Amino acid sequence: MKNPTALSRRGFAKLLGAGAAYAALRPALGLSESTPNPTETKTSDVVRLSSNENPYGPSPAALRAMTAAFALAWKYPDETQDDLVDALARLNQVSKEQILPGAGSGEILKVAVAAFTGPDKKLVVGDPTFEAAAGHAKASRAEVVKVKLNATYAHDLPKMLEAPGVGLHYVCNPNNPTASITPKSELSAFLAKVPPETIVLVDEAYHHFVESADYESVIPLVKDHPNLIVARTFSKVYGMAGLRYGYCVAQPDKIELMRAQQSWDSESIMAIVAARASLDDNAQVENGRKNNSVVRKFVCGELDKLKFNYIPSHANFMMIDMRREVKPLIAAFKDKKVQVGRLFPPLPNHLRVTIGTKPQMERFLAVFKELTT
Repeated sequence: MKNPTALSRRGFAKLLGAGAAYAALRPALGLSESTPNPTETKTSDVVRLSSNENPYGPSPAALRAMTAAFALAWKYPDETQDDLVDALARLNQVSKEQILPGAGSGEILKVAVAAFTGPDKKLVVGDPTFEAAAGHAKASRAEVVKVKLNATYAHDLPKMLEAPGVGLHYVCNPNNPTASITPKSELSAFLAKVPPETIVLVDEAYHHFVESADYESVIPLVKDHPNLIVARTFSKVYGMAGLRYGYCVAQPDKIELMRAQQSWDSESIMAIVAARASLDDNAQVENGRKNNSVVRKFVCGELDKLKFNYIPSHANFMMIDMRREVKPLIAAFKDKKVQVGRLFPPLPNHLRVTIGTKPQMERFLAVFKELTT
């Protein structure tokens, strides 16, 4: 007998319409075009440029889907999750058994470190890079080997290969905090040389912002490399950092090893329906890339006029050489109600700043000039 409470895709579509109507009737909950954009800032407001968030927010389709999904809050997310996993598999041209969802790509990093490192299996990372993987290694009692980035701020892959007893290589590409890329030819050569028993986790959180011909996703290489895992997130170009949804692509046996380290139902149904709706909104990615590119070029142009150097950015943030210790400057920006990135000890003179909206970056540049001239 069919479960009378089961919700079909058609039923969910009806809920979308009902949710949109409900939002229109309840302005306090609605998300209409007249609703003020919370990212628009006045001079007196705090400008948040510290966490590489997307200031334009989620797709309108995602917002409508979440409104409709209020009626699904009583359900566990399995059924809705299955539909999204199918869509992600089609998007990446893999089987659904090669997709592992997580609460942001942060959970993917955590379970990968838990599954593939340990007291006798080291974790190798770039220096500097996103710190989460190294942080999780403490729980698995794995030694962390840090390899300095090369002269172009790419991962020094030949040097990473020299480390013995490695369980997992972590390669963030584009890299956080430097917004630099590791060229596709170097990464392909690296994958061909890594021992088959050593796992390579490539974090492509900022994939959608890259415009360089020297970069490409390594997801197509998963079929030829059983030890390759590629992580993606909806936090960046999809504007869903607060919702927490990500996933990885790998071969099924690696997926199952990671799944064993994961909590049950760690992804919210709100995040799932928002992610699913975002995949159908092609404009979200294109507009996100375009907006980021235009504003990033504007900021770079202003920094050029001020004769400040910066690492070429391939993401939605950048690193500026302040020519002095950046820690006091971070505090000074905060006093001026502009939040910028934290200190990264390997680059003590570099300031990481998220690329916000143009008004936000104009405010940042005004404070920048005030503090540097």
